[in-house]
Amino acid sequence: MLVVKIGGAEGIGIESVCSDVAKLVAAGEQVVVVHGGSALATQLGEDVGYPPRFVTSVSGHSSRYTDKRTLEIFLMATGLLNRQIVAELQRLGVNAAGMSGIDGKTLQAKRKGALRIVENGKRKILRDDYTGSIQTVDPTTLQALLDAGLTPVVAPIALSEAHDPLNVDGDRAAASIAGALKSQDLMILTNVPGLLRAFPDESSRIVNLPASELEDALENVAQGRMKRKVLAAKEALDGGVQRVILCDARVDAPISNGLAGNGTSIQ
Repeated sequence: MLVVKIGGAEGIGIESVCSDVAKLVAAGEQVVVVHGGSALATQLGEDVGYPPRFVTSVSGHSSRYTDKRTLEIFLMATGLLNRQIVAELQRLGVNAAGMSGIDGKTLQAKRKGALRIVENGKRKILRDDYTGSIQTVDPTTLQALLDAGLTPVVAPIALSEAHDPLNVDGDRAAASIAGALKSQDLMILTNVPGLLRAFPDESSRIVNLPASELEDALENVAQGRMKRKVLAAKEALDGGVQRVILCDARVDAPISNGLAGNGTSIQ
């Protein structure tokens, strides 16, 4: 089994990814697709006059501040992208089924009571945030779809204890899903060729990264959003996934390219 996380940033070729998924499914592989939606959410927010606000946490992670209106925009964006991916897979002969982490209580998360950020060199606390940290994964619905011969396509929306939808990190959602399904591999597609030792120099790609070096890579190598992806890789391996591949979604046949070793392999 392969869990594939498609990034939500600009430059991600949905058609190429879906074409690769179709080839794997035709060859008898089980594939689960998890997708983001950040670029589309940004576009929709700007279109309706409610542009996003990005903040940096005290620990250095950058994320979208998700108040109630931003959550609604993100739900629209991920819902639209989910339908587009499912439709493209169906066009390619893959019997795909779209869902979010809310369906079947697949992803349950704890809502963050407050978001501690650093802005203009000062620490602040933001409330009314609808993001969460995944607490449990119930793979029952996903496994039922797979057993029925369907290819699940999952949007990273989780359910809170109060039954509110929450925006959760897509990379970490994919890692949690891969672990719960006991997937052999997790592939995280992004808009760089892998983990770069000297960002943004793409020739500095790290080809193989032992799990024992993940902590050092997280602290001293990964930059910006890549920190979340390396953290997700660590969580996936801790959850029983055998290999995590960080690779480039901008190329033709990105999944095949990543499986051929043209990314960063962590195992």
